[in-house]
Amino acid sequence: MVPDSDESFPEGLTPREAAVHVARQKAAAVHKARREAGMDGSEIILAADTMVVLDDLILGKPVDRSDAIGMLTRLSGREHEVVTGVCMIIDNEYIAFDEVSKVCFGSLTTAQIEHYVDVHAPYDKAGSYAIQEWIGLIGIRYIHGDYYNVMGLPICRILSELRRVYPS
Repeated sequence: MVPDSDESFPEGLTPREAAVHVARQKAAAVHKARREAGMDGSEIILAADTMVVLDDLILGKPVDRSDAIGMLTRLSGREHEVVTGVCMIIDNEYIAFDEVSKVCFGSLTTAQIEHYVDVHAPYDKAGSYAIQEWIGLIGIRYIHGDYYNVMGLPICRILSELRRVYPS
C-alpha cells in the first residue's frame, strides 16, 4: 500500500532523525487507512524512507534533468551517506530505527552522468541514483555497510528487529 503522506520534516533534525520521522509518517498513514477500511490491525506495517547525504546536506529527489545531473556531479569522486529510516507497526507498537551506509562513487564523466539520467530517468530517487541500476555497476568504488540499505530497505536489520519481537 502506498501511503498518502507528507514527506517533509521539521527543521533542525539530523538526516537520521529526518529519515525516521518520514518513515514514521508513512507507517502512520498506512495504519490509519487500514483502520478506516475496517482492518483488524493484526498485520505488520513496514515503511521506509531513504535519504542521500553529502556534506551534511540532504540530496532529495531531483526536480528535473539539470538537478539530477548536478547531484550526480557533486557525488562523483566523493563519499556520501545513505540513510534509511524504518518504521514498523506491530500490534499498534511503533518500532523505528535508522541504518546508515557509506557509498563512494569513482569519478564519473559528464557523458556517463548524462547517459544515466537520460536512459534511467532517476527522478524518483534520492540523490538521483539507484545503486542496482547501471550507475551502480560502473560508478561505485566501495560501500561500507548494507547494500540493501542503499537500495532503500535494510533487510538484515529489519529481520533482526522482527526476530527480537518474534523470537521463536
